[in-house]
Amino acid sequence: TLLKTIMGLTDLHAGAIDLRGRALQSMPSHQRALCGLGLVPQTRDIFATLSVEENLLAGQKGNGGLEQAFSMFPRLKERRRNSGAQLSGGEQQMLSIARTLMGKPDLLMLDEPMEGLAPVICDMLMEVFEQLAADGAHTIILVEQHTELALRFSDRMMILDAGEIVYLGATAHVRANPEILDRHVGLGLAEA
Repeated sequence: TLLKTIMGLTDLHAGAIDLRGRALQSMPSHQRALCGLGLVPQTRDIFATLSVEENLLAGQKGNGGLEQAFSMFPRLKERRRNSGAQLSGGEQQMLSIARTLMGKPDLLMLDEPMEGLAPVICDMLMEVFEQLAADGAHTIILVEQHTELALRFSDRMMILDAGEIVYLGATAHVRANPEILDRHVGLGLAEA
């Protein structure tokens, strides 16, 4: 719900949504995207009848980006002429992420991107997210049940319970104090 609210897909009941000093809460979703928001939805939402390349171009803002998307996800380049419906679940997730990045977002929001994917695909996606975080071009909000994966590249962590913030702080603090996760989400940090 948090990411959908930021993107304008559900109603904001209180507070404000601000990006670089610009109030977004009264804007429709497409205007928020033009202002720099990018959402990779939990449901992937690719265009099943369009080719991989057409899906990517549908998300394009400005010029370029296609070769960068193919560099980030070489499998998509191999499948560029296939329809979205012909892709595996992992390939569809790669396409959803790449299409969102084609919009050149300042804030990349990822809603449960690992859900239902094979561990090898999860590892590959985490490498992409780590690379995106390291390049500094994007701020990333990751909503993820697999806490140990999120801890690999995040600087800050927020834990929500029924819409309320129950923890907000440095990820390093959570790594050093695993009882925080135990207390708030019932998960430990086995080897994070």
